[in-house]
Amino acid sequence: MKTIISLSPLILSLSLITPLSLMAEETSTPQANYRTDDWGVAIGVRRGDIPYAVEDDEVYDVLPLLKFESDYAFINGMEGGVHLWQQGDHQINAYTRFRFVDIPKELQNESQAQAFDFGLQYKFTHGPWEADVALLSDSHKRGYLYTRTKYHWQQGDWKLTPYAEFQWKSDDFNQYYYGLEQYDVGGGVQVNAGVEARYHVVSNLYLLGQFGIGRLEDSVSNLPSIDTAYQYESFFGFGFFPEPNKKSYRSVPYSDDSDEFLRLSHGWATPSNLNEILNWNTRTDPYNNQMSSLFYGTRLSETLFTLPIELYFTPGLAWHHSSEVQNDLAEAVVAIKAFYTFELGPRFRLGVAEGLSYVSSLTHIEGSEIEEKGYKPSKLLNYLDFSLDLNMGDLFNSHNMRNMWLGYAIHHRSGIFETSSAFGRIKGGSNYQTIYLQWHF
Repeated sequence: MKTIISLSPLILSLSLITPLSLMAEETSTPQANYRTDDWGVAIGVRRGDIPYAVEDDEVYDVLPLLKFESDYAFINGMEGGVHLWQQGDHQINAYTRFRFVDIPKELQNESQAQAFDFGLQYKFTHGPWEADVALLSDSHKRGYLYTRTKYHWQQGDWKLTPYAEFQWKSDDFNQYYYGLEQYDVGGGVQVNAGVEARYHVVSNLYLLGQFGIGRLEDSVSNLPSIDTAYQYESFFGFGFFPEPNKKSYRSVPYSDDSDEFLRLSHGWATPSNLNEILNWNTRTDPYNNQMSSLFYGTRLSETLFTLPIELYFTPGLAWHHSSEVQNDLAEAVVAIKAFYTFELGPRFRLGVAEGLSYVSSLTHIEGSEIEEKGYKPSKLLNYLDFSLDLNMGDLFNSHNMRNMWLGYAIHHRSGIFETSSAFGRIKGGSNYQTIYLQWHF
């Protein structure tokens, strides 16, 4: 039986390949393009081995995943970046990726050391081959470097991506994350390898999977705090991606140049949960906390499952105004949003978005609920947006207003019911009811 050790400061940094790399563009057939899937949204469950000398052997995470790539930036699940320089097959990026913390889930809310690390990445692609190297550090400048190689293979509906990775970890990194600041340990090299898989089921629907194994260096695996030298990781989920060899068609009669939008909104906080709001049973925030936001959108697809459902990649910034219970604070959002248009005289649209939200500090409406439930708060949470809008050109019979929409939306942040360490293992969040104007151009 394993011996239980103190885990208060324990943060295990597993920079294994993140499951969302399952969304990487890949194929090895001679006639195919290797980088054609520029968008995707998925969800799945990750299982990770716990290498520490504790009673639990494994931990599970629910992960919502986004895929987006443009000439300027990219998101590939729990990693992403901004292109600083590109030439041919070479690129240098400002880069971030999520570092999983595989400890018992009851300790993850208090530790909250799982986080996005930041640094620089060099990436080289050639046909089905992809190689990259990145220098990263955590928020306390504990550094590590990784080198990674992938091969993208496709046959029929299957896409497989075997990979291998070396992690070169600094003394400070190993001392904190594996020695737990109780045992002396130097730097070392960890080896990870595995395979990612994606299977096309029908239309835009895909199944995702991954299996990987990591080998800790001997200096780490021999520590009293570590129970095993090997860590296994797996992932299974489903997602929506472009349909192979299919072209979209224009499904909504906007003008030909309406592939982008700007949305300006203003909203009011409510202590009601999402279910209460959707059932028209909302309460008023006694402190009248308010927010304003600006979102940009760029169209990814005009159809989903051959239906007239438009998809947009939509990053945004929100400003939460000061009140008697909170100071001004900022929120950054990145999401993929779907719109379905229908006519009841004028055109209406239903919208739903999935993404990530990060706040500079906690809002009062969110912090009071988290404190009441006894959680340590998380600045990073899952983001949802539900909206209904009306075309202003149809309403006023104005051609000049044909690309303007007036709408209502719910701005929602939550931790997905304690199911994800990425969001601090919390249950709760915040809701704002907003009105907005959205202009397509």
